[in-house]
Amino acid sequence: MILYEYPLNERIRTYLRLQHLFARFNKLCQRTEALDHHYALTTIFEIMEVASRSELKSEILKDIERHKQQLNAYRGNPSISEQALDLIIEQLDQRFETLNSMVGKMGSALNESEFLNSIRSRTAIPGGTCEFDLPAYHAWQHHTAAARQANLYEWSQHFAPLATSIQLMLKMLRESGSTQKVMATGGQLQQNLPQGRNFQLLRLRIDDSLNLTPEISCNRLLVVIRLMQQQEDGKLLASKEDTPFEMTLCA
Repeated sequence: MILYEYPLNERIRTYLRLQHLFARFNKLCQRTEALDHHYALTTIFEIMEVASRSELKSEILKDIERHKQQLNAYRGNPSISEQALDLIIEQLDQRFETLNSMVGKMGSALNESEFLNSIRSRTAIPGGTCEFDLPAYHAWQHHTAAARQANLYEWSQHFAPLATSIQLMLKMLRESGSTQKVMATGGQLQQNLPQGRNFQLLRLRIDDSLNLTPEISCNRLLVVIRLMQQQEDGKLLASKEDTPFEMTLCA
């Protein structure tokens, strides 16, 4: 099964992009080749770009507070473990305090590094990080793998509170949904969304052996999913087959 996730607002879109970048960075950083560490560093630059949004920090803090209010509303419910509730709220409090203590834009301290700025300004140019353009960077790539990993880890720690907060927010969001089995009749599903609920994330699971890709269009009232079949030449054609798959709406 292949899992597809579709954000239903800009905030969740940003969360998913950052989670994707953090996961990529972690994989690349664990490797030992200089080329992998080059792409790990360019991933840090991408994180800096996404995290530079001035409203991002306040959005995450508001999101944490919203989750706390929802969880506190369950207190006194005999079917809810108070111990488990306290544990989750404690995690939210820790994320809030750590993120709130950060001064200025996230990762702004990295902008003060002449070394990093020289590399970042050249990454937008095709081949701009060649050794004759950036000899200091070329020398850094010849450091030991352990030394490069230590630098990458140090630079990435400027975003650690952001990474852990987003990870927790998305985990709670994903766990809020209930999965249902649906049928794309003639390769298409159109479904009205329940009124009074503010859905934020759509998740689909499709059998990978079917070689189908979903095209998703969604607003607060309606979700439309078309299943596309990939041809040998790479073109996507609309499937006409009745196809079952799993769908989860997360609020």
